[in-house]
Amino acid sequence: MTTIPDDTDDPILSGPDPMGAEMASWGRVLLIETRGRRSGGRRSTAVGFVEEPDGSLLIAAGGPDTAWAQNLLSHPDCRVTIAERSFAARAALLTRPETEGAVVSLILRYGTPAERLGTGPAFRLVPIPTTRTDPA
Repeated sequence: MTTIPDDTDDPILSGPDPMGAEMASWGRVLLIETRGRRSGGRRSTAVGFVEEPDGSLLIAAGGPDTAWAQNLLSHPDCRVTIAERSFAARAALLTRPETEGAVVSLILRYGTPAERLGTGPAFRLVPIPTTRTDPA
């Protein structure tokens, strides 16, 4: 399984649109950095989310061919940025009932969605704990 390192010199080959990047800086959406399923290159996309009480994040694709979702299916390790916070996460594919609940939560947060929201995969992004060693 390929992980996306915290600090890399690998340039992002494809980034979010300027509006998506600005909304992510406000914490309104998240930036998800995935590994391209064919190219292996880094991709960054702005995506709506709902934060769960356990700290995980729910996201849903607008269609079955959504590139970031297909990338997560191939490489579930990703990097998430919300405002000033950035962390490694692992995407877990949601079941159909979980997807329906995620879509309802996204609609409640953002209002009427695109017609296809939920027709693609939905995921729970679980932060990957970092291990820090303190000097003795």
